[in-house]
Amino acid sequence: MFEPTRDEARLFFFETWRKHRSGEPLAGLEQTVIGILLLHPEYHAMLGAPERFIEQDFPPEDGGTNPFLHLSLHLAVEEQVSIDQPPGIRAAAGELVRRRGSVHEGRHAVMQCLAERIWEVQHRRTSFDVVAYLDCLKHGPGGPVGR
Repeated sequence: MFEPTRDEARLFFFETWRKHRSGEPLAGLEQTVIGILLLHPEYHAMLGAPERFIEQDFPPEDGGTNPFLHLSLHLAVEEQVSIDQPPGIRAAAGELVRRRGSVHEGRHAVMQCLAERIWEVQHRRTSFDVVAYLDCLKHGPGGPVGR
């Protein structure tokens, strides 16, 4: 399995943005990524300045969002939905899109559920609970699971 370093993952976003801006063709995962990047104009200036942001930390205690984490969660969710893995996520994500009124807002709800599960894995030292993840998608982030 491919496990990029933090810098490699960031370089992928920077390079995809650079290629898009220069009109170069995008291939494979870059096509998915550019769709995500275009949804987030608030990150465009950052994406155009890799030398400034490649090593910048975005600690949660600063109160902001880590743009690379946000974009990576978007990408993870798009991949999960595209292959329906875990099984049932495509339908659950589709229902969230319907309830939230847009694909982007529906994906943000899925991302929040994914982030909650990742937090639990890290802080409770447990395995990823697919049932809890799908339940979160059904009931909404911050719902009864894990509370």
